[in-house]
Formats: sequence, structure tokens, C-alpha cells
Amino acid sequence: MTGIDLIISTICNATFCEVIYDNPRELPQTKTQSDLYYLTKEINGKHLKIATYDNYPISWVEKGENGTIIGRGTAFRIVEILQKRFNFTYELVVPETNYELGGTKPEDSLIGLLNASKVDMVAAFLPKLTKYQKMVSFSHTLDEGLWRMMLKRPKESAAGSGLLAPFDSLVWYLILAVVLFYGPCITLLTRMRSKIIRDEEQDLPMSPSFWFVYSAFIKQGTSLAPEANSTRILFATWWIFIIFLSAFYTANLTAFLTLSKFTLEIENTIDLYKKNYRWVAPKGGSVECTVTDPNDELYYLNKMLLNGRAEFRNVKADIDYLTIVQGGAVLVKEQIAIDHLMYNDYLSKSRDGVEEANRCTYVVAPNPFMKQQRAFGYPSDSKLKLLFDSTVVYIQQSGIIKFLVNQDLPSTKICPLDLQSKDRQLQNSDLMMTYMIIVAGVCAAIAVFIAELVTKRYVYLKIRKGDKSKRNKLRISSDISQRFNDTRPPPYDSLFGNEPENSIKKIINGREYYVFNKGNGVSKLVPVRAPSALLYR
Repeated sequence: MTGIDLIISTICNATFCEVIYDNPRELPQTKTQSDLYYLTKEINGKHLKIATYDNYPISWVEKGENGTIIGRGTAFRIVEILQKRFNFTYELVVPETNYELGGTKPEDSLIGLLNASKVDMVAAFLPKLTKYQKMVSFSHTLDEGLWRMMLKRPKESAAGSGLLAPFDSLVWYLILAVVLFYGPCITLLTRMRSKIIRDEEQDLPMSPSFWFVYSAFIKQGTSLAPEANSTRILFATWWIFIIFLSAFYTANLTAFLTLSKFTLEIENTIDLYKKNYRWVAPKGGSVECTVTDPNDELYYLNKMLLNGRAEFRNVKADIDYLTIVQGGAVLVKEQIAIDHLMYNDYLSKSRDGVEEANRCTYVVAPNPFMKQQRAFGYPSDSKLKLLFDSTVVYIQQSGIIKFLVNQDLPSTKICPLDLQSKDRQLQNSDLMMTYMIIVAGVCAAIAVFIAELVTKRYVYLKIRKGDKSKRNKLRISSDISQRFNDTRPPPYDSLFGNEPENSIKKIINGREYYVFNKGNGVSKLVPVRAPSALLYR
């Protein structure tokens, strides 16, 4: 094809002129061009039957002044272009039950009307499902439809409590494992060292080792003072680990409380099944056809139909679905229909004076329920597909369909998942873990108290029976535990000896001191504050 032919073809495509040129006999023709030419002549002035159904905003019908029904929506804007291009008239046929497929007779659904050849075409965006393709013929693809899941916006994020949010569940499990096993590791290594190297340092029993690990984990001190270098390295290693862990946790907790991303419990189709969420979709639509098809990958959702957690329902208008969603159900429908639902609901709340923070009542899951290409439908033996596709392909490639579908919607995203609120107030759910820790701690303390009470009474009875060997063992074990478990500070009076009468209180340079007379004319000052007084032991 020469350059001039390309220019003429481009102008022809842009202006929807004849498929072949003005004088077809003088120009070389292919068989396709010849068929299109004669089909154009055949349909010129012909009266067609076009079926459609209520699927706002893609297609719907209205009653005119004389009682006739008029087609509206993006589908009929395309029909108008085809009507001007090929000069035909049409009458509308609406299925009795507003189904895509289903019912007891052909007149109940669009696919039934096409399969029975009761209409010439369907002016609606039908998904190209395998089940549909076995019964009807589809036009050139108009667009790719997305089915989304709309649900009531939850009051709090599904990320969980604020205290647990900084780390993943696996990280928390690993931290718990380290806290539980590092104490026995210290006991094991120190015991091995005490057996191999004979010196004054004894091994650390299990109890003080565990409490050292726990106290260091919450940034508290310890009374243990190891002298061996290997034991000191063990202690230092745990302290370094806690320092880095605390730094990461603090930083991530601050980020979560200030810049946390809002998440939903329902993000994928599988979440509906695993979490047993109740959901609803239009009856007789593509979602029902997909879920009930054993050959489809979404067939596992059919189990939710059997247990009553899923429902297919027909409503007079899409706005009636909002009541169902308010009740906690998830609505599965085309994205364009959900966008219009949310946008109209937002405008309605704006007119009613609802505060900005409370206008976005609904939210859409981030991942689609399913994707399907959509097109017009024809009977299987129809010749209109070949004729109309020659124009539909140019309409689709020019972006007209995408423009028509979204022309009534704002350019910004409607009620996004993250509303980008500037302030982040702590809620009760963020502190729920602190309450659980308190309750768990009190319960654990009561359980340990009961265990100690029972154990000590049992041991006391054994001792009273005259078991001297056990008494000696008990004395030895108590000496060891006293040596390593005595974490209580010494009595404050022991810092000053046994002669409290030789001391008097004085305020020197704004501080209170005990003044001790040693008997040789020398006095000693000891600060009253307990932390400072420990330095003078």
C-alpha cells in the first residue's frame, strides 16, 4: 500500500466513510471488503431488534413521552454511532427478569434471547465467559471489565493492635523463642565452663539466668556480676541485641501511630472464603455464572452458596444494595457501577451537610474479584458481527469507549482506602494489648502463687517428717538461690553500720547528709538519697 492509500484510509477511518471507496468497481477489492460492501447495502434502512438490560451506567432504559422505551448509557452511545454509520432503525427488547443468563425461558435473559435468535444483537457490555461463548457470538472487545468488592468502611485498620504492629507475626515468634531459650543457653555454657575450668566462679542456675534475660529485655538492671570473660560476652551480646531490637521497635511503633496505612480484612477473593464473609451479587449475572461453573477457578466460592454465606439478589436500583452493605455484607459488582454508587452516596452526604470525615462510608477492596473482557452480543449465525466490528474496532482504539464510561466520574479516586488524615489519635484498640498484658500478668502471678503455696507446704510437711537429707539439700539449694537470686537491695541502715546514734542529719549546699563521727575526730558525710548512698557501701 502506497503512502497516499494510507492517508486516504486514515481519513476514511476517522470520518466513518464507506468501507470501500466511492467507486468499488474501479478499485481492487478483497473478499472481506466485498462482503462488507454488500452487507452495508443490505442493512441500509433495515429495522433491528436490540436487547439490553439494566446495568447502570453502562446500559439502562427509560420510558419516553409516547410510552416507548429509550436506551441510555455508554452502550447506546455506541449504537447511535453505528446507526448513523449504517442507517438502520431499531426497537428495544428488555428481558423479563433482567438476567444475563438464567431463567426458565429464553425471554428471561439476554443470552437466552440471542441463543433463540429472538433479537439481532445485544447492546450491553457482556463478559466473554466461556459458557456464554458456546451459545452466542461476541463483537470486537469493547473493554476489560473489573469486578470489585465493596464493603462498609471499618472503624479501625486490620493491621491489629498498635503494640504488635511494628513487627510481623514471625518476628514476634522468633523474639519469644530467643527470650525463652537464651536463659538456658547461659546456664548450659556457664555450667560447662565451671566443669572444665576450676576457679572461684560458679555456674549460673536457671532461675537467675532467665530473670536476667527478662529484665534486660525490658531494660532493667541485674545484680549478677560475672567475672569470667566468656560469661561477660554472653551478657554483652544479649544487651546489644536488646538495644537494636528496642531501637527498631520504637522507630516502627512511632511510624505506625503517625503514618500507618489503613488495611482491610478483605483484600482478595480467597479472603471471602477463608474468613467466611457474607457477600452478595446480582442474580443471573456473570458472577453467578462464574461461581457456579465447575471449570472456573472461583468455583470454591460455590460452597458459600450452600451454607448461606453468599446470595444472588435482584434489586430495583443499585442504591438498594447499600442497605445490604450497611448490614455487613460485601457487594460484588462491576467497578464502574460501584464507583457510581460510592460517588452518588458521597454527593448525597455532602448535600445533607455531613462532615467530611464521615462522608466516605464505603470502601473497595484493593484487589479485583475477577477480570473479563466485555463486548456486544450477536446470535451465532449473525452477519452483523462482521459489519459492525469494522466500526467498533475504531471506536475502541480511539479511546471513545473509555471516555464515555468515565465521563460522569471525577478524575480523582473516589473514597480511597487511605483517607490521608493528618491527625492520628490513639484509640482504645491501639492499647488493647496493654490491657491483655495486665490481665495475663495478674493471672500468671496468681497461678505462680498457688504453685508456690502448694509446693512449700508439701516440702514443709516432708521436712517435719524428719527427712534430714532433704532438709540439707533444701538448705544447700537455698544458699545457692540466695547467692544468685538475692536481687533485693540491702537494708538502708546497713550502709551506716550499727551505730545510727552517732549520726546526725545536716543540709550542706542544699543537700541532706548523714554526718558520722568515727571517734578519731574524723567525720564522714553520706548522702541521704538511696541511689547515691549505695556508692558508700
